[in-house]
Parts: sequence; C-alpha cells; structure tokens
Amino acid sequence: QKALLSGSSQWEGGAPDVLTRMSSEGHTCASEMAADSGSSSLQLPCVFSPKSRQYLALCAQDGRLRIWNTDSKTLHQEYVPSAHLSATCICIAWGPCRIVKEGPQRKKRKSEAGQVEEKADLLAMGTAAGSVLIYSTAKGALHCTLDGGHSGGVNCVQWHPEDTLLYSGSDDTNIVEWDLQTGKARSKWKADRAAVTSLCVSPDGKLLLSAGQIIKMWDLDTKEVYRKFTGHSTAVTTLRFATTRPPDSNGLYFLSGAAHDRLLSVWQVREDGKDKNSVVSFTLTDEPQHIDLVTSNSKEEALRLAVVCKDGQLHLFEHFLNGPCKKPLSPSCTVQMSDTKDSPVPIPLLAAALGVDTRTVMLAYGNHLQPVMEKVEINTAERHICLTRDVQTSLSLSMETAVSKVKTPIVNTKSRVLVPGLPGHQAPVKGASQGSEKRKKDTDTKEVGSMSLTRTSLQTDNFAVLLVQGLESSDASILNKVFQTRKEMVIKKTVARLPLPAVLPLVEEVSIILMVRWLKAVLMHHTSYLASLPDLVTQLGVLYHMIESRVKMFHKLTKLHGKLYLLMTQVGVLMYRNEPSLCLLSVFKCLDCDVSMNWVVGVA
Repeated sequence: QKALLSGSSQWEGGAPDVLTRMSSEGHTCASEMAADSGSSSLQLPCVFSPKSRQYLALCAQDGRLRIWNTDSKTLHQEYVPSAHLSATCICIAWGPCRIVKEGPQRKKRKSEAGQVEEKADLLAMGTAAGSVLIYSTAKGALHCTLDGGHSGGVNCVQWHPEDTLLYSGSDDTNIVEWDLQTGKARSKWKADRAAVTSLCVSPDGKLLLSAGQIIKMWDLDTKEVYRKFTGHSTAVTTLRFATTRPPDSNGLYFLSGAAHDRLLSVWQVREDGKDKNSVVSFTLTDEPQHIDLVTSNSKEEALRLAVVCKDGQLHLFEHFLNGPCKKPLSPSCTVQMSDTKDSPVPIPLLAAALGVDTRTVMLAYGNHLQPVMEKVEINTAERHICLTRDVQTSLSLSMETAVSKVKTPIVNTKSRVLVPGLPGHQAPVKGASQGSEKRKKDTDTKEVGSMSLTRTSLQTDNFAVLLVQGLESSDASILNKVFQTRKEMVIKKTVARLPLPAVLPLVEEVSIILMVRWLKAVLMHHTSYLASLPDLVTQLGVLYHMIESRVKMFHKLTKLHGKLYLLMTQVGVLMYRNEPSLCLLSVFKCLDCDVSMNWVVGVA
C-alpha cells in the first residue's frame, strides 16, 4: 500500500500502470463520487458529537437529518424538517454535553448517585430560510424553532459553553445571539459588509470570532470589535480556537480556512496588537471540509489537528504553538482510502475525529446517505497511508442490523422527490385526489430527465437549477433563457452555486457562442478547479483559438465600424435634405464603387 502511493521501486511489472491509473483517474473518480454524494459549492454538513464521539450527525441530499451511532454502526435517529424541501439545512452544530433525563427512571442507589453521565443532546441546524432548528436526540423530536432573527440563509451556528446561548451568522450580514430558554433573540448586530460565513466562541465564552472575508474578534459582553484580522481573499469557511490560554498572555491562537484555499492559517492574538499577519500556515491538498483538533493548554503541549479536505483526503498535523514559523508546515501523515478492486478507486473521507490516544482516529467515509464509521489506529510515523476497504460489504452489514429510534415521517405514497444536488430544486410532486387528477390532465407538462412533471411542481426560480437542467438535458430553450440575462450579480451567483461536475459543460457551452460575462464569472469562481484538471489544455484549446481569431479580426472590424458610422451619418443628412441621388452616390463611394452620376440619378 505504501508503494502504491509513493511509486516505490519494489513494484515491478504491472504495478506502475496501477499507480498511473490511480493518479490520472483519481481526481475524476473522486469528483464523480463527490458529485454522487451531493457535494457542490454548498457543502453537506457532517459533525461528530463532542467528547465521546458516540454519534455522527449529517444532512444528506434528501434534506433529512440522520444521526448514526458510531459504536453499533447503525442509524440511531432520523428527522425530516417540515420545510426541508424549501429550507435546505446549510450547517449543523452539536451543543455542549449535558445531563439528560430520558423518561421515567428508577430511583438510583446512594452508590450510583454520584455517577451522573453527561450526554450530547441538542443539535442546532441553520436553514436556507433564515430559521434555526434545535433538535433533541434525547426526545427524538424537535426541541424548538428560532425564527425572526435573520432575513437571509443561516450559514453558521455556534454554541456558547453554557448550553442556553447560541449564535448564528447569516447572508444578511448580521449575528444573532439566541436565548434557548425563551426561544427569542437576546441581541442582534451587524458583523460585516459581506455575509457572515463562520463563527467560533472561545473556550471561556468571553470572545466570539466571526468572518466573511475579514475576521473579527468580538467582546461578547460589550458586542464591540476587539481585533481585526485580514489575509484571506475568499470567504472564510472555518474558524477554530487552537488554545485555551487568555488573550492577555500572548498565548491565544486560532486557525482559519477559506473557500478555494489550500492553506490553514494560524493567528496569534498579541497583547500589543501587532497581529496583522498569520504566524503559522498548514498546507493542504484542497479546500478544508471538516476539521477536528485537540487544543493546546500550555506551550509545552502540542496542537493536534485532523483536516479532511474536499478531495477526500485526511491530513494530520502536530505542532507546538510558540510564535511565528516562516515556512508552511506539511502534514505529518496523510491518509487516503480506496476499494479492493483491481483498479483502485478512491473512497472519499467525510469526517474525522481525534481520539484520546494519539494513534486513534474515528473516520466516516463513503457517502452522506449511508456513511461507514470506523475507529482505526494510524501509525503517524508513516508520511502516507492508504487504507483499503470493501465498501459494499460494509454497507450491507450495517443495513442488516436492527435500527432503533428511527423517526419516520408520514409521507403521501404518490409523492416523488427530485434530488439532483442543488438547493431549490428539491421539490415534491404533491399527490392529488381523483377529481383534481382529471383537471391536471389538461395542463401542460414538461419533461425533466425521464419524469413527466407539472410545471407548477418544480421550484425553477433558481438560475443555477435551470442551468444544470439545461446542461444535463442539452435543452437549448432552457439554456437560452438562462444566458439571456445580462445582470452581472445574477451571473456571478449562478456560477458560484454550480456543482463542480457542471463547470466543464458550461465552459464548452459558453465557448460555442463566446459569452464574455459568463466566461469571466467561471474563471473567477472556479479557477482552482480548472487548474487541477490534467486535460485542461484540450478543454480550453478551442476557446483560446476562438479568442485569438477574434483579436486578429478586431482591427479590421474597427475600420469597418468607422466606415459604417460615416456612411450612416451621410445618409441621414442627405435623406433629411431629400436628395436621394447624392445619398446613393455617397453610399457607393464609401463602398469604393466606381459608378457614373447619370446611372445614380436614373436609379434614384
């Protein structure tokens, strides 16, 4: 396995071919599997429960919240929000562990009185509709709903160390502090000019980090900015405190990661305020998708970090935080997974949780609909590790075991759900009575894929959804409808929400007509993805030659434009004077035609 990754000379015969196939096909397979699991520009949330890591909570493409038991490898609970088709879950966060009362219990003996176990119970979910749902795993039902705080989608939720307070950041650029005892907002303030994409509360509960493109540190008592940190060119998606030391001792550190960025930056909060630049950076192979860390409590204790990237790889870091470090740090160990076939195919990792032991890591891999959870021991002395697993066997075993506490909603048997992987496209076909079915026979229907659905049933107010539909079905009418828009902001948002598998078809479609606005938006938002493609030259070669030919023709077209402008001006003046013969003569002169005046007068 080590030789497969490093290309060691121990392999003779056919092994280098396998390695070549893995390297050339790996990105395609990983992207295809990511597309199958619904990953797009909006990542599907996936979080382990704190402390014991007993549960894994995730929201899949169908909008349902599923909680898996990592010990028994079975589905523990399933919850469908009532508005899950129109209010997609964007982010989830576990609350602090607390003492949970699960129904009537027998009286405990005196010897058992002190043995009270705290469990992970509450789970906060931020939705695209601007509401925050609080789910209780102890009740197996919705605990409460926090409404009225945001006018845009909730991008991040973060718990206070006291489980009665919750913070949420939204597209409306505001941060809301919620009181769970009353279910209402305690305070609300504007955080940034751009959308708030990430939040993090300090271990002592006194400071709050928020980020859009600028990272701000807030004093939670006064709700005023304590510090500002700049250094990311894209939206910050990850914020985590790396130490538990107070800020007045120069020992408080936190880390940040941004979209389309292959570096994790570590910032030091200095007492003198000279903390404009990051002090340490960790190199990654792709954008960070899931991060778990063991905080450092002193200078003698190292920070342990596990980062799962968007390409499905796990990187492990260990570093002593003690001032700046000039060179970016490489991972001490990189973990990949593949299946057991003759031609190895990568298996994407979804999340990872560090154990108490430095060698133990809890992994979740596969797809979001049914992940596989496994606790493995990793030899961190090895720089590269490849784990081979038979995913089909693991899935079949986990399916056969009994499922407990599964909350199944009542669904109409005639309903169907479309899940192509974009929010806004997940629309059910409502089952109707026999009388309404007769009326619906006369309405116009439209083919989407292989299903015939009524036009009113699809939420096609989203340009990204329409564009994906048009690219998948090669429907010229849908593509023309989308491409006719000239609003720069609409084009940018549409391109930003496209899933990665749809980027190349869009480039090919844009290359045919050479639509500059759309091409500019694609190059701005998806440059890192296009640069990672091995056959980029062949994909963009046609576009390059077309642009080059247009540039060569530009000088001639400019001359023609000048002649036409002169011609139209003269024609306009002569027509105004009612002199058609002179008008025709000027036209032929501009066109370099040698004609006589008598012929022109005769024609006039």
